[in-house]
Amino acid sequence: MPLAVLFVACITPYNKNMATTIRPATPADVPQILAFIRGLAAYEREPDAVLASEADLLRDGFGYQPLFYCLIADYDGAPAGFAFYFFNYSTWLGRPGLYLEDLFVNPEFRGLGIGKALLKEVAAIALEKGCLRLQWEVLDWNTPAIEFYKAMGAEFLDEWRNVRISGSALRRLAGIAEPEASH
Repeated sequence: MPLAVLFVACITPYNKNMATTIRPATPADVPQILAFIRGLAAYEREPDAVLASEADLLRDGFGYQPLFYCLIADYDGAPAGFAFYFFNYSTWLGRPGLYLEDLFVNPEFRGLGIGKALLKEVAAIALEKGCLRLQWEVLDWNTPAIEFYKAMGAEFLDEWRNVRISGSALRRLAGIAEPEASH
């Protein structure tokens, strides 16, 4: 996926020469991607919900047909945040869309424009790929994120409800028996 590296100058009271670099993730970034995912899960009050492993991320994101893509934000050479996304398709629009699964900046790097830089780069990728929309979810209690997204011009689709089926219910729906428990 062609992607120019984006440099964003960030001014802080500590060092005016620090910069954020946005780049595509590589297989070598998989441990850091998993650390970002775990950091996001902890922030979203679900620290034990992450089941993904490095092997899962490596297999699904860096093979012949990746199931996801990821951008890494480095701040003054240190990993600061990430954007994790994949493409979907709108039957109504007859065009692809981009779904932003995760956007996360480590707490010590917040307020430096890194989240905005990541979101801006994801939006540019969406347009480059012919997507007519960029979508994501935000928890209703996450006021800082909601305000950030509103400031970016995001539209909130309150009339839509997220629906999920997983685990035993998914297996039942598919007509697949539950695995037998080991003794």
